[in-house]
Amino acid sequence: MLYIILAVIAVIVIVIIAMYNGLVRANVRVDEAWSDITVQLKRRADLIPNLVETVKGYAKQEKEVFENVTKARSAVMNANGVQETAEADNMFTGALKSLFAVAEAYPDLKSNQNFAQLQAELTDTEDKIQASRRFYNGSARDLNIKVQTFPTSIFAGMLGFKKREFFELEEAEAAAAKNPVDVKF
Repeated sequence: MLYIILAVIAVIVIVIIAMYNGLVRANVRVDEAWSDITVQLKRRADLIPNLVETVKGYAKQEKEVFENVTKARSAVMNANGVQETAEADNMFTGALKSLFAVAEAYPDLKSNQNFAQLQAELTDTEDKIQASRRFYNGSARDLNIKVQTFPTSIFAGMLGFKKREFFELEEAEAAAAKNPVDVKF
């Protein structure tokens, strides 16, 4: 009888350890995914001053557009947390669309090699940001499932594991993502 009780206790301990380790792995994966997003957002923010300066040389009278891009860049760089970063990123994306719309009005700018290279790097960065968002949201989903499903949910609450927010696009941004703006360079 004692062996049966010890075996049951051992199985329970092993199950608890496995659940804890699964929660830790999922939590670390979400943190890693969030780090990927912030790295890509910083990369994009670092490219923007070069892009803005290149466009400024051709479009000196478009001061408001440049100011909006600068404000949006600052908002992204100073954002804390998923929700605030998502909102700042949406603002930044809108400002970039305005910048590219201005650039479209200047034919000489379209043929400028610096501008073309910066635009290509920005496109690559946008693709990486999108991939990072997907990875983050997938990792957050996996953690959220673990935190909410039985029996892991019992231990998750006691051990301080919480649901994570998804990095979501605003409705206007989601609609634009489905029907992207046609900008020709």
